[in-house]
Amino acid sequence: MSSENPRGSGMPVGLLLLLTATNALNFVDRNLLASFANFLKPDLHLTDTQFGLLTGLVFLVFYAVAGLFMGAIADLSHRPRLVAGAIAVWSLLTALSGAARGFISLALPRAFIGIGESALSPAAISLLADRVSRARMGLATAIYYMGVPLGTGIGLLVAGYLGPALGWRNCFFAIGLLGLVLSLAFLFVKEPRPVRASVASKGPGFGEQFGSLIHALLRSPALVATMLGGIALHISVGAAQFDQLWFVAERGFDKAEIARLAGYITVAAGIAGNLFGGLIGDWWQKHMKSGRPMLLACLMALLVPAAILYRLSVPGSPLFYFGMGIGVFQLAAFYGPTFSTVQELAPNGARATVTAFYILCLNVIGLGIGNTGVGYVVDHLRASGEGQPYTIAIIGFICVSALAIPAFICAGLWTKRDRARIEATDG
Repeated sequence: MSSENPRGSGMPVGLLLLLTATNALNFVDRNLLASFANFLKPDLHLTDTQFGLLTGLVFLVFYAVAGLFMGAIADLSHRPRLVAGAIAVWSLLTALSGAARGFISLALPRAFIGIGESALSPAAISLLADRVSRARMGLATAIYYMGVPLGTGIGLLVAGYLGPALGWRNCFFAIGLLGLVLSLAFLFVKEPRPVRASVASKGPGFGEQFGSLIHALLRSPALVATMLGGIALHISVGAAQFDQLWFVAERGFDKAEIARLAGYITVAAGIAGNLFGGLIGDWWQKHMKSGRPMLLACLMALLVPAAILYRLSVPGSPLFYFGMGIGVFQLAAFYGPTFSTVQELAPNGARATVTAFYILCLNVIGLGIGNTGVGYVVDHLRASGEGQPYTIAIIGFICVSALAIPAFICAGLWTKRDRARIEATDG
């Protein structure tokens, strides 16, 4: 491969499929607790606050903070090898978490799983940005992020089909083994750019990478607005970690049946959302005066009211099943437009660092508020005698997430202006 920048008009299909499969495994692993909530929560005698911490801050703080450093390392090192090591680490810890006996023994491996998983997306998205033209980056990013609904849906299907037969512990062991096998594939992936620097070389170091991050934020209001919109949207995503518990406790579903149903709907709605966000987002960027985030603002304005009505609808009604797919579609459509916008507005030599910072914000602030907040509110509502604490808490956090709409409007209005100014400045 040439040592020059290999970015072109083609789509690196093999690399994209491998990265998408890895991201799917990443989200199988990340959502294991939510997928198996009705199996492991009573087995380990967890409160809703503890469950919220396990799916929220215990995992997310380590994931996001480590991810910022992993992003800088990815900008400075051989990214495929970094990804291979990260997969091996998180897979071993996933298997270890299957042996947990309580909150603490599950919290410790989950925290360190976050460190391993934090390396994937900054490295993967910057790898794609080095290989894909700017005009097709939205589609490439959307395909990579198909791993989110695929992984989430597969995790639910595993819980629904294999959970009753094998138990949640054996499922954790098997998924950890699968990850170890997949990690070997990245040992055969070439680094598409010259390895211009390493942590120990005379090239750019952590200080310069973080300086580039601050510079990128200061020079682009569109970048900041995009990030704020993503954070607000992820508050409702965090709240959705309690969906399996809500389905069983307040809507009367069997735990295995609803896991299977949610798995199929997640895969179908997620793939549709990813394709919509990638294809329509790229079209929007080319033909409309505003940038891709404006598409997300319009989509949220339509879907947030429907998401609230879904939580109040009759279980088994058409609106209920349609509503199950709304949140998945909206989140899946988010990835292509927002991450391609971040790549456009980030400095070439610090794309992974900027992406990692964005992921940090999405997880620690957005998901952290949603996960941990809903668990805390549910425990207090239940203690006060409220009959449907999950419904009330989740609807409340969906309303808060609507703050993403004005943020995405601003980002959409400013994106092309900022892109033009950045290109003129960087010459």
